Amino acid sequence: MADQDKNITINRKVRHEYTILQSFEAGIVLQGTEVKSCREGKVSLVDSYAQVKGNEVWLVGMHINPYKHGNINNHEPTRTRKLLLNASEIRKLIGKVKEKGLTLIPYRVYFKRGKVKVELVLAKGKKVYDKREDIRKRDFKRDQERKIKY
Repeated sequence: MADQDKNITINRKVRHEYTILQSFEAGIVLQGTEVKSCREGKVSLVDSYAQVKGNEVWLVGMHINPYKHGNINNHEPTRTRKLLLNASEIRKLIGKVKEKGLTLIPYRVYFKRGKVKVELVLAKGKKVYDKREDIRKRDFKRDQERKIKY
């Protein structure tokens, strides 16, 4: 990550709940007070997902707190927001999302050269036994590192 990139928020549950297959960087259409709230870090990706409608990609369920110094023109916190992707990327996504079990999830929101960007990941849900296996591997690795230290 370059010096100019600054994370706003990361959806930590994604790596635990899903197997990540591919990632995409997308711009997001925001209103003025939403950008100000993003600068303050008042963004949550919990229970949010991306959806392909027609030839556009929409972000559903992302919560951006209303700007505390905003007026009557403040934004709605959980409105559906349009994502900006290339037409070729959207075509790829349409084909992939139609596959069984694949979903499009926002992984992180960050600033890049002053613009708010969203990292979307194409992911497949993990089964319970996959999650247990990941935990087992992580514990084993941690134990091995402890033994090496002593």
